[in-house]
Amino acid sequence: MSPLISPFQQLCRQRMASKNLESNITGSPDRGAVDRTTHSSTSSWSEEPAPTNMDITTGHMVLSYMEDHLAHKDRMNKEWESLTTYEADPRCVEAGSKLENLIKNRYPDVLPYDHTRVHLNPDVNITKSDYINANFIVDADPKNPTYIATQGPLPETVADFWQMVWERNSTAIVMLTKLREHDQDLCHIYWPKEGSEVYHNFEVHLVSEHIWCDDYLVRNFYLKNLKSNETRTVTQFHYLNWPNLGVPTSLKTFLEFRRKVNKCYKGGSSPIVVHCSDGVDRTGAYCLIDLVLNRMAKGVKEIDIAATLEHLRDQRADVVRTKEQFEFVLTAVAQEIQAILKSMPQK
Repeated sequence: MSPLISPFQQLCRQRMASKNLESNITGSPDRGAVDRTTHSSTSSWSEEPAPTNMDITTGHMVLSYMEDHLAHKDRMNKEWESLTTYEADPRCVEAGSKLENLIKNRYPDVLPYDHTRVHLNPDVNITKSDYINANFIVDADPKNPTYIATQGPLPETVADFWQMVWERNSTAIVMLTKLREHDQDLCHIYWPKEGSEVYHNFEVHLVSEHIWCDDYLVRNFYLKNLKSNETRTVTQFHYLNWPNLGVPTSLKTFLEFRRKVNKCYKGGSSPIVVHCSDGVDRTGAYCLIDLVLNRMAKGVKEIDIAATLEHLRDQRADVVRTKEQFEFVLTAVAQEIQAILKSMPQK
């Protein structure tokens, strides 16, 4: 029996086709942030699903769940309504509400929970503060966060951002926003367009920039700590066509993008820094998709996506803000499971 479920596949295609028709994204990708002297491009490239320990029975069960929810709007609506009433405990955001930290928040209504927020070393911070609008996201081991979910840096917080990357030994950054969209600033450019820039204690050198397709590119940086003279390599994976509060314009390239991140990251022990503009909607959707698929790749037999989303919301408020994004999460997970099942040897 073939592992592919053709009705579901057709349903996914219909869903994504309708989303693409409805999307209204202005402007071209962030070519203003592309350095012609350092970038290269690849017009066609595809990353196959990585080898996996996914339980086949679990894969089919999750696909059945997805097909049911995507085919029956009332069930999708009820589950989403239930998710919107969920409240994390504790919910204290005292640090982000302090007067001296207000300027460091991109949006006044998006503040990090105190119990999971990332602390900077105030002794070396440019403002002698330990605050940054960022939260640790853990899967199972509280001592080893999987992600750092954060907002797009502001001009005032670029040095804080690189300090966080350094102190948490992060080697991968996933950026899910354009710098500007609909004449609105969504993220300050926190890397040099060419050569190097100094951000307080850190020098960032753009080593290379590779445009894989119209939807995403990869930048490599040398990050130097000017206090210790140590140097590290950091890779930024920048997805360009995911509109604010919307969904990616291409499911196929999004899944290829995620595979590219995971292949380059190779299961490193340090957290991946994930950000969009607010560090909530697109950031949350990416982390949810990646977390669920990574669990399945490890052979976990019980997957509850709604419960996993609540687990993320316990750590950063309001991640995955819209029903459309939750629907995209279901579609993306199911499509990747289909690809994995198709690539597995048939008995």
